[in-house]
Amino acid sequence: MLLRDTPHRRRNALTGEWVLVSPHREKRPWRGQVEATPPAGNVRYDPGCYLCPGNARAAGVRNPSYASTYVFENDFPALLPDAAEEELNDDGLLVAASERGVCRVVCFSPDHSLTLSRMSESAIRIVVDTWADQYRELMSRPEIRCVQIFENRGEMMGASNPHPHGQIWACEHLPDEWSKEQAAQEAYPRGCLLCDYLAIELQRGERLVCRNADWVALVPFWAVWPFETLVLPVRHTTELPDLSPGGRDSLASLLRRLTAGYDALFDAPFPYSMGFHQQPGERTHLHAHFYPPLLRSATVRKFMVGFEMLGGPQRDLTPENAAARLRAVTR
Repeated sequence: MLLRDTPHRRRNALTGEWVLVSPHREKRPWRGQVEATPPAGNVRYDPGCYLCPGNARAAGVRNPSYASTYVFENDFPALLPDAAEEELNDDGLLVAASERGVCRVVCFSPDHSLTLSRMSESAIRIVVDTWADQYRELMSRPEIRCVQIFENRGEMMGASNPHPHGQIWACEHLPDEWSKEQAAQEAYPRGCLLCDYLAIELQRGERLVCRNADWVALVPFWAVWPFETLVLPVRHTTELPDLSPGGRDSLASLLRRLTAGYDALFDAPFPYSMGFHQQPGERTHLHAHFYPPLLRSATVRKFMVGFEMLGGPQRDLTPENAAARLRAVTR
């Protein structure tokens, strides 16, 4: 493509926002902060872990001796289902309103040492089914408009426990990132925005990381984080419960391949935040975002500071180069 070596801006078709790309700075020296190498887990059961089977959690509740996935109400939730309805509006400048919701934790496996990258496809398929079931149940509640399924992996991304787990936050209103993507997809004039975008990516191939019959992982054209990826179903699908059994199998397979590829890139457990965006409606397309912070190695991360906080995001490594490096280690 053009602009391989020239500073340029790229527009995010899902949000309307821009990212500054500076490929000529990719080899600049680094004398900034260096992180500790993340340890690889090797203990299948930790008596001090509040997510392991049979252990007491921080709030005193004891986990059952679960053998597969395990879902429970977050002991320290960010949202409450019975929050009092209150509003504040002072001349349109001081505006606030109560927010009801539900927060849950999903333990992916009873094995403390595992991650998605090291789990079997059959075990990840159970996680996919759990996500779909949780989404369906929470979206059936009249007060819920958004069910955010996500995982923070690694201390660098704020994970408070290394046990393989994710979270689900069900909200009364659409969060800002969802609202921006929803508006872009509904305003797109030619059908499905992400279907058309994926067709371009499949034709070009330069940003693809891995794929199978039903799913594709790619570095989006507008990626902000160095090794950010977007995971999309090949056929138009709006929500996880709509996936066929084969589509769920394929998602489990692709998630294992992609996360194992991340680990292989720097030969170390790769931190990230990932999550699904899905919403009822013919114009919306189910997808997942992976936002990993690592930049040059397992110990050098990308910081969003200075211009990025005051102006807008910037990257040196092009999405095309990032995809090529991930593709080379993803099997």
